[in-house]
Amino acid sequence: MKAITLFSDGSALGNPGPGGYGAILRYGTTEKIIRGGEAHTTNNRMELKGVIEGLRALKEPCDVTIISDSSYVIRGINEWLEGWIKRRFAKVKNPDLWQEYIAVSSTHRINGVWVRGHNGHPENEQCDQIAREEAEKFKKGLKANE
Repeated sequence: MKAITLFSDGSALGNPGPGGYGAILRYGTTEKIIRGGEAHTTNNRMELKGVIEGLRALKEPCDVTIISDSSYVIRGINEWLEGWIKRRFAKVKNPDLWQEYIAVSSTHRINGVWVRGHNGHPENEQCDQIAREEAEKFKKGLKANE
């Protein structure tokens, strides 16, 4: 299996509000940037969406290290998901995205690693910038429609 690193971050301007995500997939020296957003969302949804879209971009089963500053995402992946599945996502926020995560992650071996946000981690800072830029696009789009 290829060893892939997936760096990811999400942003919402207002919570809820316009949001964006940014992800970097790295295999050796090759990188692919993934970006997107939504007009009305939350920070946690964008954090998770970045991981989902990063995994969706993989074309074959991989050994994936997910690096994020979201304790919600990392703890969800490493600690909580198994229990949530057993409880059929009762009282879990964003069950639609967690089920989407399960679908896109099923062929991969996943390890989540938490990093402190806004602490100089180069890829985390880059993903944060991408996520904010995407959120701003949606914010400007909303203002244009007012």
